[in-house]
Amino acid sequence: MSTMAYTTDPPATSALSRRRAGLVRSTGTVTRRALLRYVRTPQLIVMATLQMSMFFLIYRYLFGGAIHIAGMPYVDFLVPGFIATGVLFSGIGAAVATAEDVHEGFVDRLRSLPIPRSSVLTARAIADTAILTLASAVTIAIAYAVGFRLHGSALDGLAAFGLVVLFGFAFEWVFVTMGLFAGNGQAAQGMGMIVFPFAFISSAYIPVATMPSWLRVFAEHQPLTYMVDSVRALTLGPHAEALLGHPTSFFLTRALIWTIAIFAVFLPVAVAKYRRG
Repeated sequence: MSTMAYTTDPPATSALSRRRAGLVRSTGTVTRRALLRYVRTPQLIVMATLQMSMFFLIYRYLFGGAIHIAGMPYVDFLVPGFIATGVLFSGIGAAVATAEDVHEGFVDRLRSLPIPRSSVLTARAIADTAILTLASAVTIAIAYAVGFRLHGSALDGLAAFGLVVLFGFAFEWVFVTMGLFAGNGQAAQGMGMIVFPFAFISSAYIPVATMPSWLRVFAEHQPLTYMVDSVRALTLGPHAEALLGHPTSFFLTRALIWTIAIFAVFLPVAVAKYRRG
């Protein structure tokens, strides 16, 4: 007589697996809904990509003849900074879209469904990061057409682009949080203007060393400068250390610490606000 042994997953493990599967499914569904909104309204995609490219060309030709960077054309200095700061300007759209979802009652409908709370917000962040990635890729292609050249290796260039996407995803949580607190698109757009000083008081468009000493203190230590210079260090290759005064690892470490800090602060705040309504 033989006996058969049956093994079953512990209840806690099984429940955890189901929760993870539910999180992935619901995140994918809401992400698809957000992306379909762009597909069905192609003007949104066109505006996102053209706006970023248009501003790049303005900076390229408006400041290109006035600002001189030792050892390289201004366009090579500008592109990493412009692409990195693009995460802020494109993020305002995420704040507005989130606020409109709240105002139109879409968020209330999602709250009534048996899906993980974080999946709704994660989906919004993923969808808008995808649009940022597309806009950045188009801008880089245009940058190559007007004189930009990569001084590092192709692998360094891919790593720099990956960092921009990571930074963008982190900052999307800042803007999603703004949208939840704003309540309507107009207010969210106004709140988004808060980020402009971070873009301009940084190393994105001019060397920090040229700023007044009292302004330089903020510019040198704010998160966007570390993010810009980490991308710049990868794209400039051997020129980076001479220009920036530190090895690539110096900027990468600090940029990643700031990225983790942004996730740690804004992700739980956004989820808590979403739960409270």
